[in-house]
Amino acid sequence: MNLRLFVALMLAATPVGAYSADPAGRPPTAATSAPRDGPHDFDWEIGRWTTQLRYLPEPLTGSNHWLDYRGTSDVRAVLGGRANLVELSVAGTAGKIEGVALRLYNPKAHQWTLNFASIRNGQLTAPVHGAFDANGRGLFYGQDTLDGRAVLVRFVISEVTPHSARFEQAYSADAGATWEVNWIAVDTRR
Repeated sequence: MNLRLFVALMLAATPVGAYSADPAGRPPTAATSAPRDGPHDFDWEIGRWTTQLRYLPEPLTGSNHWLDYRGTSDVRAVLGGRANLVELSVAGTAGKIEGVALRLYNPKAHQWTLNFASIRNGQLTAPVHGAFDANGRGLFYGQDTLDGRAVLVRFVISEVTPHSARFEQAYSADAGATWEVNWIAVDTRR
């Protein structure tokens, strides 16, 4: 499957709940569940969190050199709860990572758009789009570039409880046939 076709299929305005994800992390396929509305999908996350972050700074190179960071994530609702803002500040032996994520809900598509900007370069990354499934797992897909080549991005939010959650980002350079995780954050409520 070519990259543009794959991205178009992933980003189609399919209603929330109409995706079912494969446990192995393969892209979602259409399911028959009824659409649900999700403007409050991130309400559980509002507040202050301790963040343990593992980061692979050279993804898709064969590197297995991970960097560890610890710090905070502050999440607050904005625009009457129709969006939220995450402020990330973590530090480790390699320095600091500081950034902001803006999450916006599209009520027509029943999907969220997740956007991230790093203070280091002052740039907004390409957004990922998706929703939470019936089991409370968030699945978001998009397209970005890495060293000048197009890559697919998968962002998964899982293991959500009132006191913790896991965030995982992966890239694919082969139209989703394989994925390499490059960002793992585990948040614990403060």
